[in-house]
Order: sequence, then structure tokens, then C-alpha cells
Amino acid sequence: MLTDLAGAVRAAFEKQYGYAPTHLGYAPGRVNLIGEHVDYSDGYVLPAAIDKLIYVAARLREDRVINVLSLDYNGFSTFTLDTLQDPTLPHWTRYPRGVPFILGKRGYTLRGMDMAIIGNVPRGGGFSSSAAVEVAMVEVITAMLAIPLSQPHKALLGVDVENQFVGIPSGIMDQMISAVGQAGHAILIDCRLPESGLPTLTPVPIPAGVSILTLDTATRRELVDSEYAARRRHSEEAATLFGVKALRDVTPDMFLRDIGKLPALTQTTPHRLRAAHAIHENARTLAAVAALERGDMPTAGRLLNESHVSLSDLYEVSIKELDIMAYLAQREGGCYGARMMGGGFGGAVIALVEDDLAALFGERVAAAYEAITGRTPTVYKAKPGAGSGVALV
Repeated sequence: MLTDLAGAVRAAFEKQYGYAPTHLGYAPGRVNLIGEHVDYSDGYVLPAAIDKLIYVAARLREDRVINVLSLDYNGFSTFTLDTLQDPTLPHWTRYPRGVPFILGKRGYTLRGMDMAIIGNVPRGGGFSSSAAVEVAMVEVITAMLAIPLSQPHKALLGVDVENQFVGIPSGIMDQMISAVGQAGHAILIDCRLPESGLPTLTPVPIPAGVSILTLDTATRRELVDSEYAARRRHSEEAATLFGVKALRDVTPDMFLRDIGKLPALTQTTPHRLRAAHAIHENARTLAAVAALERGDMPTAGRLLNESHVSLSDLYEVSIKELDIMAYLAQREGGCYGARMMGGGFGGAVIALVEDDLAALFGERVAAAYEAITGRTPTVYKAKPGAGSGVALV
């Protein structure tokens, strides 16, 4: 954990409420090496938790009041267990409200609580700060209420918050990696849930001598919720037309053979483009895992480059700045491969880089990007870290 942030949130809690918290929950953001926009098609994804975290300090109350202090939003909000769905409450309280709402729907007995939240996961850059908030909230609230959940089950509770309370039809990747991350590893997640309800998780070591760099374009997503929902809908409709449960069940060969089952390509029926991305992205992800496991970085990098082209041209979730940043990274010495990361429409590019050249790489790409776009990017060396947890204060 990051001691300075943990100390800051404890101090803020005590200043706000006049007494100390009892629990401190924490959860990391993430990067996704490859496997983008396929988790909701039962696909394969390869994320890694990072050493940027959200912290929640908390203590139970004897009534039904919930007080939340957000140091990142410089906000304070009060509501009750009976007003969790009040639409007039501040937007940033959706996640603190969503976790008790879902726990209540599951039949757990709830109590009021005082909370303070802080973090250093970049917002809106594709690092899944919202999922980190959800998982940190799950960690601290279930600990205080003595609700025993495994790490994967905590993640799935966070997914329910996102889907059922916040209203974004996301897949399971972001919350899952935040809860189950392992230091030094990415995690291959098979997003098809078996009868047990828990995904298959396979740790994949990051080869020695390889750095993961993120290049934040200083752009932020707009209208992403509606665009995200549309792409999920088109993917699901394409699967139905192919006669399968999800696009993960369609191989590249099947796609070529049966493409006539999808409507002709128009602006309102982009199903062929969306399906082509998802089907080939799943194949790329499994190929990238195999390449990483044998230390074949040129192949792994090529697959990342191909993923970016697919996300830009077929899934159409990139923007000019992301394309520029990916191109600049890919042509720079020491770079194995680079692609846009996250939901798209803004945010960051992820690059796999020779460790010895990582610092020079970041400087050169950042300078070239700023010269072209006039925007000042942020370069971050992502260290694959452990997943979420909770501590007694």
C-alpha cells in the first residue's frame, strides 16, 4: 500500500468525524495489455493491476446514515440507507451508494457508516478508477459487516454495482483484476462464467527486461456511456445472428464462412465491423499470452499493434490523439508494440518497451506528441501489483 495516501485518508477521516476509522480498504487501478472490448462477449482479456490505488477509510454507525468525504472530488455528501437511489445526490457518490444498495438487494443487514475516500488512479484515462472505487468500497463494507466473500466474489459484487446501479453494461474485467491482481504478473481472465459463477484466472508473468508504459493523451472520454452500450448491443446482436451464445464462440474461419448472416454494412448496422474486432481480438489475446510465456516479445508487440488498428478501424473507439500517440510509440526505438487502452474516445496508450530504453522512450514520445497536438501527456511506468484488500486501522 502507499503509506502517504493511507495516512492522508486516515487523517482526513479523523478531522472530518472527530474519531478514528476502524477499517481501511484499498483497491488498485489496472492496465490491460490486450483483449479490449471483448469481456462482455465472454472473451479473453489480459489485464494487470498497478501500483496506483483507491483507499477508503470507514467506521460503522449505530443508525442508517452514510456520510462520505471525497478528497479527490473535494466533496462531502450525506444520505441514508433509504435514499441510496436519490438522483439529486452528487454524481461521484454513485459507487459509495451502489455497494450498500446491491448488498441490501442480496438480503444482508446493513448499518450506516462514515467514510473518507482518496486515490491516485488517474480518472478517465482507461485505468478503471471507477472499478477501483467499487472494489475498495466492497472490501471495507464487507469487512465491517463481517460478510465473508472470496476475492472473485468481491469483484463480481462490484460488477453488479456497475451494471445494476450505475447502469453501465460493462463486463467483469476491471473489477476482477482489481480484486485478484498479482505482483509481477498479468492475469488471463476467461470472461465466460462457468456454473460455479467464477471465471478461470491464469497468471502470466511479465518477461524480465520488459517495461509497461502508459502514455496518457490528456484527453478524456465524452458520451462514452451511450457509445459503449451501442457497441455491446451490436456485439450481442451479431452473436445471435451467428447462432451462438457470444462472439467468443465464433472463430476467425467461421466468421469468414458465415459473414453473410450479418446485415450488410451501413452506418446503422456496423455488426460486421464489431464482430470482426471481437472475434480476432480473442485470437490475438490467446496468441499474446503464448508469446509472453515463451518470451517472444516481437510477436507480443505485433499483436498489440494489430489490436490498435482493430479498435480504431473496426470497433471505432479511438480518436485522433490516441492514433497519434500509438503511432509515435510504435515507431520509437525500444518499443515492442503499443495500442490504445480502455473504453476509448480518449485516455491512454499502453506500450511494451525494452526496460533499458524506457526512460528515453517516454521522453521522446511525449515530446513528439506535444509538438503535434499541443497537449502535454503524462507518462507512467506501470508496475504490475497485487489486488485489493482491507486492513484494521
